[in-house]
Amino acid sequence: MTHLFLVAAGGAVGASARHLFGLAAMRLFGTGFPYGTLGVNIIGSFLMGTLIAWLAFKSQTGGQGLRLFLATGVLGGFTTFSAFSLETMLLWERGEAGLAAIYVLVSVVLSVLALAAGLAIVRGLA
Repeated sequence: MTHLFLVAAGGAVGASARHLFGLAAMRLFGTGFPYGTLGVNIIGSFLMGTLIAWLAFKSQTGGQGLRLFLATGVLGGFTTFSAFSLETMLLWERGEAGLAAIYVLVSVVLSVLALAAGLAIVRGLA
């Protein structure tokens, strides 16, 4: 139950940060391009890389609680793209470049198609 609390608390922090970042980007750059989403995806992926590397190479205990709170919770709430980026990189580093490319392609294409399907279904009901 403690693990779930760590993830949930971190998720609240990350989602709040994402919202505030999105508002700031919209005020600074306008609404013509999703700068907020682009920004959190890039920042979150960078932070995920630094966090995971630090936990792997510098943490004496492995930092399971920190990983759950920061990686799964905070960064997961800030942007799930950071987890997607980490998983892609792990496949790449294991020598599975083809599988990493398939994962990227399938994730992006099917996610966009799934969103389009959801929009179409609800629009058809309206």
